[in-house]
Amino acid sequence: MIDVLTFGETMAALRAEGPLILGGTLNLSVAGAESNVAIGLARLGHRVRWAGLTGADEFGRLVTRTLRAEDVDVSRAGTTDAGPTGVVVFEPRLADLTRVGYCRSGSAGSRVSAAHLAPALAEGARIVHVTGITSALGEQPRRAVESAVRTAAAAGSLVCLDVNYRARLWSREEAALTLRPLVRDVGVLVASEDELALAAPESAGTEQARVDALLAAGVHEVVIKRGASGAEVFTADGSASLPAQQVSVRDTVGAGDAFVAGYLSALLDGEPPQGRLHRAVCTGAFAVASYGDWEGLPARHELPLLRAEPGSALR
Repeated sequence: MIDVLTFGETMAALRAEGPLILGGTLNLSVAGAESNVAIGLARLGHRVRWAGLTGADEFGRLVTRTLRAEDVDVSRAGTTDAGPTGVVVFEPRLADLTRVGYCRSGSAGSRVSAAHLAPALAEGARIVHVTGITSALGEQPRRAVESAVRTAAAAGSLVCLDVNYRARLWSREEAALTLRPLVRDVGVLVASEDELALAAPESAGTEQARVDALLAAGVHEVVIKRGASGAEVFTADGSASLPAQQVSVRDTVGAGDAFVAGYLSALLDGEPPQGRLHRAVCTGAFAVASYGDWEGLPARHELPLLRAEPGSALR
């Protein structure tokens, strides 16, 4: 059985070397929250399947070629003529601040449906990973996420939901209305401090009240990402926390996805909560210390590199 099944929109990623208004070079790669997680897990040695949709174009072929090269199973991915592969543009503006723009309206990724996902779900997975981003792309992908979460939970898969709120895609009110009903089938919920309220009941007014309400609703683990302060996980048995790994920050884009990949990897390996957080903050550190959404994610044997002295050369 596949360890992790995920889906969502993966786009062609254009990275500028400076302000777009000045022109210049754009580097081409791919990017998408779910495929970032898939690549991170594959590099850590897990069997991962990505079942998204791309356009029948060269950008779409780049997406599937890249994922295949990273040992991600794309046998249940699809192409469609109904829309092009989306494009995301990254524009650096300050040392560690990046402006992100999208060309994804009507894209192939926004055409994903429950029918498209059914074969991949029928084949099963230990974990099915979804994000709030896919639900924000339109009514059809929202229904696809709802169906996938219900189907996976009914089949005995652990469902992981990363809230991953994107203000440019929908309002907080829209996000809450969509994500709160999913919670009843979610086993692992991941959110930043400001995202937690989008999954918890509106009546819960504090972080602890939100955590308690989510655990009472059936969520097994509530994982809160606290950025540079680290992360904390809450379960029915208590909580565990861990500070972030201290590294030189180059690019924060994709750090949350790297964190999720590390957390799910350790969960699959049977690590306790503290061990899950440790691997999660390690993979997050690799992400922020490297350029790109996923390019700097570590292989399993590279995790100990964080213990090396800064500025050292391994000879």
